[in-house]
Amino acid sequence: MARLDDNWSSRGRRPQLGHFETSAASLIANRSAAVDPDVNFMSRALELARLGLGRTAPNPMVGCVIVKSGQIVGEGWHKGAGRPHAEPEALAEAGARARGARAYVTLEPCNHHGRTPPCTEALLKAGVSEVVYAVADTHALAAGGATRLQSAGVKVRAGVLETEARELNRAWFHSLAIRRPYVIAKAAMSLDGRIATATGQSKWITGALAREKGHELRRMADAIIVGAGTIVADDPALTARLDGEESHPLRVVLDSKGRCSPGAKAFDRAGKGAALATTAAAPERRLARFREHGVEPILCAPDGGGRPRLDDLLDILHRRGVVTAMIEGGGEVLGAALDADLIDEVWLFIAPLLIGGGKAAFAGAGASSLSEAPHFDFSEPEMLGPDMLVRGLRRRSF
Repeated sequence: MARLDDNWSSRGRRPQLGHFETSAASLIANRSAAVDPDVNFMSRALELARLGLGRTAPNPMVGCVIVKSGQIVGEGWHKGAGRPHAEPEALAEAGARARGARAYVTLEPCNHHGRTPPCTEALLKAGVSEVVYAVADTHALAAGGATRLQSAGVKVRAGVLETEARELNRAWFHSLAIRRPYVIAKAAMSLDGRIATATGQSKWITGALAREKGHELRRMADAIIVGAGTIVADDPALTARLDGEESHPLRVVLDSKGRCSPGAKAFDRAGKGAALATTAAAPERRLARFREHGVEPILCAPDGGGRPRLDDLLDILHRRGVVTAMIEGGGEVLGAALDADLIDEVWLFIAPLLIGGGKAAFAGAGASSLSEAPHFDFSEPEMLGPDMLVRGLRRRSF
């Protein structure tokens, strides 16, 4: 993390959580530097797994290295649903050298024939003698890989860098456990929690470095959710623009009556496309215009205010394979998510200014008492030029 400068208090807590963009090397920085081949090789497997950020849904991010005589002879990572898993990728690179070798995998090898064959069978066919994995697979269909390998005479060990591997795929484990996407709420706001002035001016509260970091978050997300007000006011593209490349997660606009223009930038059909989350109150003629533009309306149950219910939308997105959903605004949408306790992680970009009045980052009813307010574990702030990024994780038991 960057050190705090003189503009901010330096009384930050030590980081309590790993983050999507954190490298495997930094995740194990607090571990002993003594030579530990298991840690070294699993660290490399985690680095490979990270390459799948934002690409693998509904599958997890997985990395694998094949080691023989203390040397890596094959590497692989999962590049997307329907494509080869990490183990076959690494085995293909290793070739004949895989026989008698040891495989390090960030997740227990799958034992299920889905869009691709079981990784257990690929490991057995290649003749590996030992498999070391970080964390057990909790998927109801794919689990059981360790038992299958052991029954075939392969030595199996588990738990190497388990905490780091679980943290890297926390969104995937979350989606399996409670059957809805992992929700990250993002807000760019002033010190007093405002995302716009009283007249609606919001560009730009934070600076270029903070906006670039926001694009990193967009690239990690499978879907981005915003309200109709954001589309009408700002007409954002909701794409991730980094290193000269542009990626297009699924863009979902909450619009109970279909008042947005189908020609808005967010409804571009590139990449994973776009959807209009609406209710039965939306006129059919308006929905027909969206369909003509290739935008799919998603009918959700209305909340007390007639807006699409976020929990209903998240259920639908989960069934469509979305693992990580990012809520980018506006304040009413973020507030509704907070009121419903749907936020699992927050990214708060805070600018060193006071707006007063204006529009709150988290509107809605809010907690009636401090004891009812959801609590988050926050990392040490990270400075992005004059702005500060604070990330918090809502710890859940499941």
